[in-house]
Amino acid sequence: MDLMLLIKAAIMGVVEGLTEFLPISSTGHLILAGSLLGFVDAKAKVFEIAIQTGAILAVIIVYWQRLRETLLGLPSQRQAQRFALNVLIAFIPAVVLGLLFGKAIKAHLFTPTVVATTFIIGGFIILWAERRAEQHTRVNSVDEMTPWDALKLGLAQCLALVPGTSRSGATIIGGMLLGLSRKTATDFSFYLAIPTLIGAGAYSLYKERALLSPDDVPMFAVGLLFAFLSAWLCIRWLLRYVASHSFVPFAWYRIAFGVLILLTAQMGWVHWAE
Repeated sequence: MDLMLLIKAAIMGVVEGLTEFLPISSTGHLILAGSLLGFVDAKAKVFEIAIQTGAILAVIIVYWQRLRETLLGLPSQRQAQRFALNVLIAFIPAVVLGLLFGKAIKAHLFTPTVVATTFIIGGFIILWAERRAEQHTRVNSVDEMTPWDALKLGLAQCLALVPGTSRSGATIIGGMLLGLSRKTATDFSFYLAIPTLIGAGAYSLYKERALLSPDDVPMFAVGLLFAFLSAWLCIRWLLRYVASHSFVPFAWYRIAFGVLILLTAQMGWVHWAE
């Protein structure tokens, strides 16, 4: 068992868990962390997607009561059926576009330079969105969402196919721009993450199964564990944070971090592996 590899897996797991549900891009941070750690081969890319399942387990635990009520109510309760339908509608666009363009995007856009650029652009979009979002809030609960709202959020989630954009950022900020309250957009982003990230992880593992062996089990187990623990802490904090704070600090973080990456690359201070 390679101890250094397990340490890298733990670090990547923490990065995944802390960034998956914040509007700062987990994929972007994983690309950067993998570049610094020398964790950039094909197996590492499968690992980065697979450990998202650990973060999703944290969502399921935090939202277990609502998920349980929905599952039990599907046969007879209109509210549960509508909620499940909205999640399904929002989930479909990412599946379609991911299957059509995912391979090309990974081949050409999964680089530190692209991540840094989208960090900066996304930061300015958040600043713009926060200035106008509160002016036209019309949906204050996920139960008030229409299928049309869900479809538009699903299309917004597709922007996250470009690394550095942030799936959470695209759905939360997109939801706020569409008239959802900050809390509602955050809650629905969490619910939508469940099928999206579980599906992406399962598909990646199946597609790249030839790369994997039983010897990889400890590495994946460590990554999943640390992703779960850090995501659980992050989700609980974020739900308290959005009750009384905006996402402006995350916008400035994105801009500053993106500029730092471009500066260090330009000056040759850090070699960001492509």
